[in-house]
Amino acid sequence: MTRRAVRVTPELFLRLDEQLPAERGPRGEPTAAEFAASDLLIIVERFATLWDALPMPFAGRREYRDLILTTRLVPYASIRGQLAPDGAIELIDIDIDLYGLADPDSDESDE
Repeated sequence: MTRRAVRVTPELFLRLDEQLPAERGPRGEPTAAEFAASDLLIIVERFATLWDALPMPFAGRREYRDLILTTRLVPYASIRGQLAPDGAIELIDIDIDLYGLADPDSDESDE
């Protein structure tokens, strides 16, 4: 199995800050720091070991790959990686969808 070096770009951290709150949200939304310290480590590992198997979002552009997954903290995350000239993978973009997090004020047993 080929294992590649992975770098998380500053732009990805900016995107995390845009999408996740600074304090834990009322529906259990994780903070950007919690996501970076937990789920981002799993994402880095997946890119490092699965690069060649990940789908290419652009036809004919083998230097880009996407990873779409459910993590421990968020229901849906889509991350884009780009192969750098030195052979490392740079994580350049992330979209997080929090749809599906449980609302702590709802009582599903009443339905």
